[in-house]
Amino acid sequence: MRTSSLTPRVIAVVGATAAGKSDLGVALAQQLGGEVVNTDSMQLYRGMDIGTAKLTVEERQGVPHHLLDVWDVTVAASVAEYQRMAREVIDVLLAQGRTPVLVGGSGLYVRAAIDELDFPGTDPEVRARLERELEAEGPVELHRRLAEVDPPAAQAILASNGRRIVRALEVVEITGRPFTANLPSHQSVYDAVQIGVQVPRPELDRRITVRVDRMWEAGLVKEVEGLAAVGLREGRTAARALGYQQALAQLAGECGEQEARDETVRATKRFARRQESWFRRDPRVNWLTHGDGSDPAELLRCSLELVAAGS
Repeated sequence: MRTSSLTPRVIAVVGATAAGKSDLGVALAQQLGGEVVNTDSMQLYRGMDIGTAKLTVEERQGVPHHLLDVWDVTVAASVAEYQRMAREVIDVLLAQGRTPVLVGGSGLYVRAAIDELDFPGTDPEVRARLERELEAEGPVELHRRLAEVDPPAAQAILASNGRRIVRALEVVEITGRPFTANLPSHQSVYDAVQIGVQVPRPELDRRITVRVDRMWEAGLVKEVEGLAAVGLREGRTAARALGYQQALAQLAGECGEQEARDETVRATKRFARRQESWFRRDPRVNWLTHGDGSDPAELLRCSLELVAAGS
């Protein structure tokens, strides 16, 4: 039964990688007369298809998808720019009576799209100085400094993620407030329903392993080789994507294929845990379990009930 007679509202399908968000998002869009809006930071990049599990045109089943393939791999990701693009798409769809179905596991991007969040500006001189210090001292030392001025930010940002550490320190310096003080509140700017897709941990780990194996079998290394020719290695964001970083190391002879696969599995499992932790902190997320042997139709039915209830 189609439920497109419901008043259009924004739906966000969230959760860990490999949990089944993309398929549910397509099914919801079909039922609600909606269109999918990507909230996966790496699916914004052109050509990064296999390693991000980007749905093929056939898998989208005729449902329009927005904000896929918008950036070259050399472009540094900008949450502020993403927010502008996402809200533009959402507003157009709502004006047309269509239901925006946000799908993806990049927590900050989801929050940027639907929640009250203003991004502090940037100071080129401060940024340049911090980047020089990052080059000279390394990310671990800057991470230690961040832990002194904003412990929650240091806890949320990996010690190896120099770009995010620099941004956090820059915000602290130019605003005089902790970086975490600028994170969005749990206040949406839209009539939004968030649906969290959870999978039992053993099943999720199995899915991740299978997905990584399929990525290599589908030609991830060849995809990465082609992207390297157009600047992937120089990309401050894209080159660190799960699978792509490991495939680049394989191509450079820094590790063998099996080692690259194994490291991608390990890194993806760690990432999935961080995703779940992020979304669990948001009390508005309505969690539905979807695992081995569960019925996708039942997951869709429960999701539609949440939408109808406006939970």
